[in-house]
Amino acid sequence: MTATGPHIAVVDDEADARAMVGDYLRLHGFDVALCEGGRALRAHLQTRKPDLIVLDLNMPEEDGLSIVRDLKARSPIPIIMLTATASPIDRVVGLELGADDYLPKPCELRELVARVRSVLRRAQVAPPSHVPPPVQAPATAPAGESAAASRTIRFGTKWLELDALRLRDDAGVEQPLTRSEFDLLKAFADHPKRALSRERLLDLADARDPEAFDRAIDVRINRIRKKVEPDPANPRYIRTVRGLGYIFRPEGD
Repeated sequence: MTATGPHIAVVDDEADARAMVGDYLRLHGFDVALCEGGRALRAHLQTRKPDLIVLDLNMPEEDGLSIVRDLKARSPIPIIMLTATASPIDRVVGLELGADDYLPKPCELRELVARVRSVLRRAQVAPPSHVPPPVQAPATAPAGESAAASRTIRFGTKWLELDALRLRDDAGVEQPLTRSEFDLLKAFADHPKRALSRERLLDLADARDPEAFDRAIDVRINRIRKKVEPDPANPRYIRTVRGLGYIFRPEGD
C-alpha cells in the first residue's frame, strides 16, 4: 500500500537508523524517501521536493550543518535536525541557519512523529513564494496599531503583515522570515508592552523543546533584531528584560 501523506526525506549515513526512522514514519502514513547523505538528498531533490527533511547532523560525507546552510539558502523546506552530540553548539548553529526543530539521537520515535506533524502544521501557514506583494500600507499608520484593526504591525524598521505572513519594509520589499521567526514576531504583536519569559515564548511560538533551551530563543531573537532594529546591538523595540525574557515596545521607548 502506497503512502499518501506528506513526503519526508530522511537523511542519515547509518543504514539501520535510516531504515528504522523511515519505517516508523511510513507506519504513521508518511511517504518516505531514504537518503544516505547530502549527495543522495540533492539527487532526490532533482526529482521531487519533500514536505520536510529529517537530517542527521553528524555524517562523514558532508556535515549536516553545511547541508542546512545550503538548503535554507535556496529553499524553505522545513528541516528537523537529529544530533547525537551532547553539546548544544551544533543545535544552536543549526537553528541560527534556519532549521526548524531538533531532536537528540537516539530519539524517541513517537516524539519525532509529533515534531514532524508540528513543523508541518507551521509550514502550512508559511507564505507561498509566488504570492505577489500586497499594496503597501500607509507609512503614517500608528506604530502600535492593533492586529484587529489592520492586521499589520510596525516592528521598528519593518511591517509585519499577519494575514500575508510576511515582513516588509516601507517600500514593500519583503524581508525573508523563517516560520519560527514569524511565530515569535506574532507572539510579540499579540502581547505588546508585556514582558514574556523564554518559557512563555516557547509556548506562544509553538516551539516547545524537550529540554530547557533558552539559548535557542536568544538566537532567534538576535536574528529578528537584525531584521527589524535600526541598531541591533542596541535594540529599542524588542528589549531584553533581565532575568526574565523579552518585551516588545511598539514605540521604541
